[in-house]
Amino acid sequence: MIYDLLRGLHILAVIAWMAGLLYLPRLFAYHSGAALGSEMDETFKTMERKLLQVIMNPAMVAVVVLAGALMWIDGAGRMERFLFTPWVIIKLSGGVFLLGWHHYLARARKAFASGLRPRSARFWRMTNELPFIVAIVMVLAVTTRLGG
Repeated sequence: MIYDLLRGLHILAVIAWMAGLLYLPRLFAYHSGAALGSEMDETFKTMERKLLQVIMNPAMVAVVVLAGALMWIDGAGRMERFLFTPWVIIKLSGGVFLLGWHHYLARARKAFASGLRPRSARFWRMTNELPFIVAIVMVLAVTTRLGG
């Protein structure tokens, strides 16, 4: 029962985190076109800060903590074998990518907040779907228990 509760909470946290990972680059794409110091510029800064601090950061922490708990339960007594299962390697690799992307977005938000435009609107539109592509691979690896 506890495993199912943790898994459900993990899924909810992933949904919240993914929403932010997908939306923040879109905000950056629009923010890139706003005039520095304009009302729109300030609005985007506020939206980006709140999205990152109120939704994305807590959701990311919850995802990592809950994932650790699920792995502890799932791999009990066989952790070494469990960690080297292909689907676990894929999920962990995807998680590392998403954590790195989150960090990259957080740094970009700080740049926008200080008046810089670290990348073009085109860049943000092109990279907007990266987290979803990684999530597709992760979900398929987990649901099919690839190699497990």
